[in-house]
Amino acid sequence: MKIAITGKGGVGKTTLTALLAKTYEEEGYKVYAIDADPDANLASVLGVPEPDGIVPIVEMKELIKERVGSTSEDIGSYFTMNPRVDDIPEKYGIRIGDIRLLVLGHIPKARGGCACPENIFLRELVSHALTQKGEIVLIDMEAGIEHLGRGTAQGVDVMIIVVEPSRQSIETSKRIFKLARELGVPKIVGVVNRVASPDENTLVQNALENIPLIASISNDDDIRTNSINNQSIVVNDTMKLSIAEITGELKAFSASETEI
Repeated sequence: MKIAITGKGGVGKTTLTALLAKTYEEEGYKVYAIDADPDANLASVLGVPEPDGIVPIVEMKELIKERVGSTSEDIGSYFTMNPRVDDIPEKYGIRIGDIRLLVLGHIPKARGGCACPENIFLRELVSHALTQKGEIVLIDMEAGIEHLGRGTAQGVDVMIIVVEPSRQSIETSKRIFKLARELGVPKIVGVVNRVASPDENTLVQNALENIPLIASISNDDDIRTNSINNQSIVVNDTMKLSIAEITGELKAFSASETEI
């Protein structure tokens, strides 16, 4: 199953991606975690030593040239629009137990929406990452809605929209939901993060209107402490309950799709 985690910047997408990755790993799944956010922080949240030393995929010029036929530096060159990417996660993923982490990196804004070789390579990698039985692909998406217009949601089974109790986050979530539905994402759900009270959760749920909420997550001191101390995120007992609600919903959806 391929799961995209998205939302407004700063709402906790990366934290939820890491929590899901750790949970699925503990349940025996082989997990591919793809950091598709230009402001890449998934490695540090997962506890990778010296995350600043990671070379993002977009900076592997020789690899891109081998697969696509050129890079953006080769002006006027021909290149393929459907490069081979199926072996990339296993060959170039950073191993953290049974989690394979891929950091995609950032394409400069001037080329952000173009059909440049780097953009094509990253798009294909995100869109066509295939899963076998017992495997999970988690994609920490770029914040906001612009990336949805570049085909990054292609092939996603489930999109989780992370929303926090703020008007700005709620409005962005509604826009993401509308675009994802237009793009034909099979299942789109919401998770409320940093909830202070049940009443606050109800207010957010009412404001989101058509977005089905499957879980709410309270502020957690352990997550904050681990982040400050540059330690791997830990799924504590309190957090396990919220994450279990999410994985339970996704398993039910996966089972229903298999029956179809």
